[in-house]
Amino acid sequence: MVTLLTLVRHGQTDWNLDRRIQGSTDIPLNDTGRADARAAAGALAGVRYDAIYASPLVRAQETAQIIAAELGLDAPALTRGLREREFGDGEGMLVEDYLMQWTDWTTTVPGAETLDEVRDRALDSLERIALASRRRSAPRAESIIVVSHGGVIRSLLMHVSGGSLPRPDDVLRNGSIHRFVAEPGSLRLLESIAA
Repeated sequence: MVTLLTLVRHGQTDWNLDRRIQGSTDIPLNDTGRADARAAAGALAGVRYDAIYASPLVRAQETAQIIAAELGLDAPALTRGLREREFGDGEGMLVEDYLMQWTDWTTTVPGAETLDEVRDRALDSLERIALASRRRSAPRAESIIVVSHGGVIRSLLMHVSGGSLPRPDDVLRNGSIHRFVAEPGSLRLLESIAA
């Protein structure tokens, strides 16, 4: 049995606007971010969804709450494994300063999670969401919305594409949508779209 998982990147925050690394720092949405969430809900409309999940960080929670209200879903369930990558010493830095100091996103930064660690915990969370869905709905496939973060979605895209996606110049926009199919032991990308 498959589960359709639609991952949405949270809406914009002031730190996104400033190009500052948020990581696990709990920064709220700004007004543009709330509009991003409404735009994502509009792009998701017209499809039946069975549930919505979110990272516990406030920017993802609020995005999920807006989407849930717009689509008539119950309040989002929170799952810790979908939180943003912890950037350690890089948290709060401007992106250009971070890249000047550590050259790229794969470099090991003191106190930061590796992309592999982020991928593993995100995959574990998605597998638990899919398993709960299969138990609830067998034999019908469920469609689930999952609101998370750029670093998490980037690590999952790298995983399912064997490292070819996202391309180095690809930007995962706030409110962007990424559709996956989850089957026991596997995750496959269907499409990525901007909201």
